[in-house]
Amino acid sequence: MTITEGTAEHVAESRPAIVPPPGVQAVVFDVVGTLVEPSPVVAVAYQRVAARHGVERAVAEIDSLFRRAWRNQEAIDAAAKTPFATDRVRERERWREIVFDVFSGVPAAAAIFDELWDHFGRPASWRPTPHGPTLVRQVIDAGLTVALASNFDERLLAIAGHVEPLSLVPHVFASSELGWRKPATEFFRSVEERLGFGPTELLLVGDDPELDLAAGRRAGWHVRGV
Repeated sequence: MTITEGTAEHVAESRPAIVPPPGVQAVVFDVVGTLVEPSPVVAVAYQRVAARHGVERAVAEIDSLFRRAWRNQEAIDAAAKTPFATDRVRERERWREIVFDVFSGVPAAAAIFDELWDHFGRPASWRPTPHGPTLVRQVIDAGLTVALASNFDERLLAIAGHVEPLSLVPHVFASSELGWRKPATEFFRSVEERLGFGPTELLLVGDDPELDLAAGRRAGWHVRGV
């Protein structure tokens, strides 16, 4: 998951088929940027919500501030006493801090955050990536177990059943419920425990070079970028 990639409109492109290595029993997909993306993109959603609260900001400015705030929260999680441990309280807090950083000094920041939190928890705020449905159907047709595992919080549980291709996947794991965020190895161990497979039996498909691909390799999983 790299939600910052949802700050620019996507360009459709072809993706090669997933060919799991021998021994793989399950394919685990990252969610945001891999299978779905925000609609409208993040900076536009922030701009529209802010405008309803009397705050005018350019999309480019919001985009820059959002990326900086996102990186700051990642650094905070990495430097925590237990790096990348999380729960529902921490996930809501990190998003609140991101919004407050983007709209620093704005009296309506709390109201903007509340509306954005609800916005991104609605199925209508998400759309499939150009390649997402095809990738999921390939795995289903191959007869493999398929799952979602994301740094998205508990809101993922509410939208997964209503947004294709997430709705095709029976196993949904959100960081706030696992207790860990990627890139923590514990995130991957928690998924292994719930699916009943070992590291070498799992393939992670994701879009983020560090949080998905490098972290998956460190956990002993097979990985595949999109």
